[in-house]
Amino acid sequence: MATAFKNLSDFSSTEIPSASGLKFGIVVSEWNSKVTGALLEGAISILKKYGAAETDIAVHSVPGTFELSTAAQLLLESADFDAIICLGCVVQGETRHFDFICDAVSHGITNVALKYNKPVIFGVLTTDNMQQAIERSGGKHGNKGDEAAVTAIKMADLAKKLKK
Repeated sequence: MATAFKNLSDFSSTEIPSASGLKFGIVVSEWNSKVTGALLEGAISILKKYGAAETDIAVHSVPGTFELSTAAQLLLESADFDAIICLGCVVQGETRHFDFICDAVSHGITNVALKYNKPVIFGVLTTDNMQQAIERSGGKHGNKGDEAAVTAIKMADLAKKLKK
């Protein structure tokens, strides 16, 4: 979580395994595309930095953050991915819509991960305003897409080790 004391893209104190040979699916929301596009760039950059081949990264867009869970499930049903990264951005508005979407997406992503026994990563920004989203998608607090990709690599590596 990004705070004044922690940057989402600071991985200097953690060991990150190789992503070589691992297959990643990324589903990204088209809603708030300025932010989600930056999250996607960060995620792809990190996956490649740690050895994932471009051919082992499949990116699919969905209309909004609510659709991320369904898309993650469809990807896991269609191919043998080692991890799925879900990228979205929900900004607080004047109604309770924010609460319903955030709750549904967090539960949906968790349920897909448990149903398919595969890492499905929550790379969704849930912010009070657009400025906070920008600061967490490549701004002063780093990039949640970077964090989601590192999490996907680590979880895919853990799953691979435990299957041996």
